[in-house]
Amino acid sequence: MKFAYDIHIHSGLSPCGDKDMTPNNIVNMAYLKELNIIAVTDHNSMLNILPVMEVANRRGILVVPGIEVTTKEEVHVLCYFPSIEDGMRFQDLIYDSLPNIKNREEIFGEQLLFDKEDNVIGKLDKLLLSSSEYSLEEIFMLVEKHNGVLVPAHVDKNSFSILSTLGFIPDNINVRTIEAYDLKRLKEMEKVLTLEKYMIIKNSDAHYLSDINEAFYYMDIDTLTAKTVIEYLKVGCDKK
Repeated sequence: MKFAYDIHIHSGLSPCGDKDMTPNNIVNMAYLKELNIIAVTDHNSMLNILPVMEVANRRGILVVPGIEVTTKEEVHVLCYFPSIEDGMRFQDLIYDSLPNIKNREEIFGEQLLFDKEDNVIGKLDKLLLSSSEYSLEEIFMLVEKHNGVLVPAHVDKNSFSILSTLGFIPDNINVRTIEAYDLKRLKEMEKVLTLEKYMIIKNSDAHYLSDINEAFYYMDIDTLTAKTVIEYLKVGCDKK
């Protein structure tokens, strides 16, 4: 079966995310756009995942537990997990690995925590835009240890992507799926990447509600579960 997805969305917890990126607003926009699968992948934290999942359950939308981690090398990677328990154990390690730099809201923006009614129940003080102390290889191993899958984020972007930072995808991380921000740039990527080795997914990287994907991109999976999505991303190009 084919299910429409957008598995790179930021909530108001990401300081660069709009304040309107609340659990209900995100889920309802995904519902209006006829998406079946979403993931809220805030920077270095998963603390808004549970309220999003609660709201999405009422709409019949699958939320895959996810997070966008900034590695020591300043590479953005998307990490997805089959359960909230696996994801939260991983995010605790990531959050603890961030430097103790206080967020300056007037510069970076607020880092808002919501409940399932979209009430602001708190803020995170530690700056989430910092890099983890873990390297790309270490992040990959931690994700594997927690039953997840790592997907390099927006590989075609000129900043914070694995290609712009390292220039290649290292052989010591078994990546089968990569994310492209602009599919029109695939030809340019062929200069530094053997595209046939990877399945390419197209997410929105939405920081505003209007940016969330329309139902243009699909996963061909048997059942609508986070575990099935993880396996789909792990297999990668063999599922094309």
